Amino acid sequence: MTVGVGPRFVGREAEVAALGGAVGDGSALVVVEGEPGIGKSRLVRQVLGAAAGRTVLWCTAPALSEPFPLGPVVDGIRRLSPDRVPDGLSPMAGALRPLFPEWAQLLPPPLDPLEAAGATRHRLFRALGELLDRLAVDVLVLEDAHWADTTTLELLLTLVASGGNNRSLVVTYRPAEVAEAPPLLRLTSRSPVGMRLVRIALGPLSVRETGQLVGSMFDGEQVSADFATFLRERTDGVPLAVEECVRLLADRRDVVRRGGRWIRRVLGDLEVPATVRDSVLERLTRIPDVGRRLLEAAAVLGVPADTALLAEVSGISRAEAGEGLAVALSAGLLQESGAGRFVFRHGLDAQAVGESMPVSRRRLLHARATDVWARRAPDALERLAHHSREAGDLGAWCRYAEAGADLALESGDDRNAVTLLLQLLDTDVGSDPDPDSDSDPGTDAVHGAAERRRRLATKLGEAVFYGGAALGDIVDTAVEAIHRVIADPRVGRADGGELRLLLGRVLWRAGRRRAAFAEFEATVPDLGHRPDLAGITMCSLAMPVVPDWPAVRHLGWLRRAEEHAARADSTHLRIAVGTARAATLLLLGDPSAWASTRALHRPGRTGPRDMSVLATGLLNVAAAALPWGRYEETRDLLRAAAALIPDAEHHRVAEGSRLIEATLDWHTGAWDGLAPAMRRLADAETTEVHDALVARLLAGLVRGASEPGPDEETELRTVARQLNVLGIAEPVALLPWAFLGRRALQDGDAQRALDVTGPAAEAVAAKGVWLWFADLAPVHAEALARSGRRADAEALVAVFTRAVEPSLAPVAAGAVHLCGAVLAEHGEDLAGAAELYRAAASVWAGIPRPYDELLALEGVGRCLLAEGRRGDGIGVLREVRTRLTALGAARDGDRIARVLRGQGEDVVRTWRRGRRGYGDALSPREREVLALVARGLTNREAAEELFLSPRTVGRHLESAMRKLRVTTRTAAATTAMEAGLLATGSDSASDGTTH
Repeated sequence: MTVGVGPRFVGREAEVAALGGAVGDGSALVVVEGEPGIGKSRLVRQVLGAAAGRTVLWCTAPALSEPFPLGPVVDGIRRLSPDRVPDGLSPMAGALRPLFPEWAQLLPPPLDPLEAAGATRHRLFRALGELLDRLAVDVLVLEDAHWADTTTLELLLTLVASGGNNRSLVVTYRPAEVAEAPPLLRLTSRSPVGMRLVRIALGPLSVRETGQLVGSMFDGEQVSADFATFLRERTDGVPLAVEECVRLLADRRDVVRRGGRWIRRVLGDLEVPATVRDSVLERLTRIPDVGRRLLEAAAVLGVPADTALLAEVSGISRAEAGEGLAVALSAGLLQESGAGRFVFRHGLDAQAVGESMPVSRRRLLHARATDVWARRAPDALERLAHHSREAGDLGAWCRYAEAGADLALESGDDRNAVTLLLQLLDTDVGSDPDPDSDSDPGTDAVHGAAERRRRLATKLGEAVFYGGAALGDIVDTAVEAIHRVIADPRVGRADGGELRLLLGRVLWRAGRRRAAFAEFEATVPDLGHRPDLAGITMCSLAMPVVPDWPAVRHLGWLRRAEEHAARADSTHLRIAVGTARAATLLLLGDPSAWASTRALHRPGRTGPRDMSVLATGLLNVAAAALPWGRYEETRDLLRAAAALIPDAEHHRVAEGSRLIEATLDWHTGAWDGLAPAMRRLADAETTEVHDALVARLLAGLVRGASEPGPDEETELRTVARQLNVLGIAEPVALLPWAFLGRRALQDGDAQRALDVTGPAAEAVAAKGVWLWFADLAPVHAEALARSGRRADAEALVAVFTRAVEPSLAPVAAGAVHLCGAVLAEHGEDLAGAAELYRAAASVWAGIPRPYDELLALEGVGRCLLAEGRRGDGIGVLREVRTRLTALGAARDGDRIARVLRGQGEDVVRTWRRGRRGYGDALSPREREVLALVARGLTNREAAEELFLSPRTVGRHLESAMRKLRVTTRTAAATTAMEAGLLATGSDSASDGTTH
C-alpha cells in the first residue's frame, strides 16, 4: 500500500495570515522559529510560493562543519538567474567576481584591493545589495539560519540596517541550535529601523489538524479519530514526524481501510521513522559523552526526572549530570517539566536515543531504574513492571505486573488490568518449586505454572466482566486467552469448570449470549465441588431464551436446579432457584408462575448477599412478566427489588430496571422524553451490548410512531437484526417486527408485512412460547388473510387462542379479540368485526396500552364507515385522531386525517409535536450529524450510528453547511465545534442558533 506524494498544507491559518500580510505591505523582517520538522519551510513556501508578481530569492544554509562564506546567498542567486547578469550594474559589482567566477566576462573589472578587511567586506555587501536591486528581489528568504555562516548573517544585518530598500527578509531557524552570541541573535533580537518586525513561532498540530494531514495523504479520505489521536500523542504534532510515521506504517501495511476510513490495525508502539531517527542521532554526535549518557538515562526513564535520578541511572556524578543536563537542554532534546525535573521534548526523540543504545547498555540502565524506583517509590508498580521487563528480569516483571493489575482492578481501571493480564498470560515463566515440598521439583513447577495461569485467567475474566462494553474489541482477545487456559491440560477439571463459568458470564456481558449458554451447559459437570455455582448455572440454563431449545429442555434444567437446591444448605441458592422458577414459568406462559411470584415477596430473614440475589432475581421476574400485560404487578416487582438491594448496589439495580421501566413506558404511552433518554442510554460507554440494542429499539419505536419516513423503519430493522445476532430469543425482540408488519399493512403492502412477520412467527412456533406472539399474532394473521391465505390465518389464530390463557394475560386477551376482528373484517362481517375491535380496545384501555387501544378503535371506525354508518364512523375516527396526536403518534394521526378528508371532512392541520422550523439555526438532528462528522465518521457510518439512510444524513449535512456558510463537511464540523454548537449531547440543551 502506498500513500500520496505529499500531504497538503493544513492548519496554520493565523501564521499564514501573519506572513502574507508582512511581506505584502512594505518592508518587513519576518522571523519564523520552531523545532525540526515543525513546518517552517513548508509555511514559507506555502505563502511565498504562490506570491504572483513577486521575485523571491530562496537561500538555504546547509548543515556543514565549515560553511562557505555567503554560500546560501550565492547559491540562491545562481538558481534565480543562472544564465543572465542583470543590466545596469555599477563598477562596484566588480567585487562580485570572486563569488561568481562564471560571470567574469559579464561583470565590471576587478576593483583594487583594500587594506582593511572590514572595508572589503563592506564593499562586497554594497555590491550584493546592488545585485539584489537589479534582480528586483522583493523577498529574500534564508532558511535554516542557525547553520548559516557569519558572513551571510552579517549581510542580512547590513540589509536590515539600510531599511530593507522596500525588500522583505524572511528568516527561519531553530532556537535550540543557536549559539549564545552569534549575528543571528543580533538579527532577531532588535527591531529594525524602517522595517516591521514580525515573529512567528510554530507550534504542534492539533488532533484535528493531524487527522486532516494524514487524510490528505490518503487522497483526502478520513482517518479514524483514534488513529489521529494516537499519531498526535506519539509525534507530539510535529508535521514531519507525522508524515514519516504514516509512510512507515503504510509501507508495512499497518494501516487499513475499514468502514470508509483509514485506521491502524493496533494502536500500540510506533517505530521511529528513519528521517526522525537520523536527525536525532546527528544532533547526538555533537553532544559530549556526559551529555549523551544523561540523555540515555532520560530515554530509559521516560518520565520527568530530577538531576539526582538521572545521575544515578546514568552512572555519573551529580556534577557531571549538571554539565550533561545543560548540554542536553541547549541541544533542544530535553525540556524542563516542572521545577527541577526534565524530560525529552518529544517521545520519538527519546525512542530514537533508546534504540541507538546497545542492548546490554539499555538493559543495564533499566536494571538501575528498577532499583532506584524500588527504593524511591515501591508503589510505582507500572514503572517497576516496565523497567524490570526491559531489563530482562521476567520474574520481577511478573510480580510487579500482577500487582499492578490487582491495583487497576481495585481502582476500576479495567482496560489497564486486562492489558496487563493478557501480557502475563502470554509470558510463561513457570513457578519456583516449593522448598518444603517432598514431591518432585519438576511436578511442583508444573502445578505452580498451572495455578499461575488459572489465577491470571480468573482475574482476567473478572476484569472483562466488570469492564463490559467499555473494553471494546479487547474482549475478544481476552475470551481467546481464557479459552486457551481452559484447554491447558495442566489446569484441573474443577478449576477449568469455574473458569468456563466465568467465561460464560463474560460472553453474556459481551452480547454473545448463545455462546454463553454453550459454556454454561458445558461447565455444569465440572462444578461438583461448588454446588452453589452449579445451582446458579442451572438457573441460567432454565431461562427459555435459547432460540433452538424447546421448552422442555429449559424445564429440565429448572427441575435439576430445584433438586440441587433441595440438597444444598444454601439460602441464597434457594432464593435464586425460586426466582428462576417464577421467571421461567412466566416466560413460558404458565399461569402457575404467578403463585411462585407472590411467594417471592416473603423471603423471611436474609443477609445482605441473599437480599442481593433476591433483588436481582426480582428484576428477572419483572422482565419475564412484561408479555402478560399485568403492568401494575410488574411495577410492584421493580419496587420490591429496589427496596431489597443493599445500598452499595443501588446503582446496579437502577441500571437493570431502567429498560424494564422504559418498556412499560412504551406500552403505557408515557412517550414524552423516552426516545432521547434511550438514545443516551444506548450511547453510554458502560451500557452492555444487549441493553444498548433494546434502548435503541425503544427509541426507534417511539420515533417510528411520531416521525413519518423510511429512516425510522430502517432503524428498527437494523436493531432487530442486531438483536438476532446476539443468539437469544426474547419477547422484546418481536416488537419491531410487529411494528414494521403493521406499517406495511397500513401502506397496503400485504406481502411485505408477511415477509417481515413470517420468520418471527416461525421462531415462536418452534419455541412453543405463544404468549410472546400476542403483539405479532394479529399483524401476521392479517398479512396471511390479505395475501389470500385465510385458512392459514384461521389455523394460526386457533393455535394461538388455545395456547394462551386470556383470563390471566390481558395482552393475550386483547390479541385474541384483535385476531378475531381481523378475520371478521376480512370475511366482510363488518358488524362482528367492529364489536371485536371494540372489545380489544376495551382490554387495551384497561391494561393500559393506549396506542394499541387507539389502533383498535381505528378498526371500529373503519368498519362503521364500511357498513354505511358514516356519522358514527366519522365520530370515532375524529376522536382517535385527536388522541393519537396528543399521544405523539403523529404518523397515525396523519393517516386518519387523510381518511377523514377522503370522506369530505374538513380536518385542521395541527402542528406536529417535536417538529419545528429552525431557520438559520442548526436543528438537533443536524448537530447530531455534525458531531459524528467531527469524530471522523463517513456519511454511511453516521447513518448506521443514527439509524438513518446515508442520503438523509447527506441532506442534513448539506443543510448544516448552508447554514454555517461553508463548502466542506470538515469545515462544517470544525465551525460548529469552534462555535460551541456541539458541546452538549442533549437536543434540549441548546436551540442550535448560530451566532
